[in-house]
Amino acid sequence: MALSSARYSDEELEEFKGLIEEKITKTKQEVEFLKSQITESHENSQHSGDWTDESSLHTEMEFISNSLLRQQQFLRNLELAHMRVHNKTYGICSITGQLIDKERLRLVPHATKSVEAKNARPIVNSPNTVSDNSPRLTDEELVIKPEERVQLQKEFFENI
Repeated sequence: MALSSARYSDEELEEFKGLIEEKITKTKQEVEFLKSQITESHENSQHSGDWTDESSLHTEMEFISNSLLRQQQFLRNLELAHMRVHNKTYGICSITGQLIDKERLRLVPHATKSVEAKNARPIVNSPNTVSDNSPRLTDEELVIKPEERVQLQKEFFENI
């Protein structure tokens, strides 16, 4: 891995910091909304005995829970990006050590890899990989590992 001593200027880092803080604020609002939806559903759920109602409620709760877990993971990634801005390491590819393109950072402010580094990395045992030339879902920043999912669920249900 070739490391570069290049980094974004303090002015550029301030621009990214503002973008990240805005996304953190919006994501926190979304997390709180989803938590309130879950709490409201728990409070209003009545066991009517009708299996279709129960199934519908379960499906809705599963969807909201999964959305909440994704938003919490996204929030953690944004907070890590915020720390990288503070440490002045933001925007440096973790694979190549080169600067990540500004447009990529504006679109995916929590990115830790350049597009080139991300696409060059082979995906092993990915369910989305059909052949070496097929499109892949490789944005591991948004994938919630099973152990992280369990921890996020524990944290959430402890706070209800």
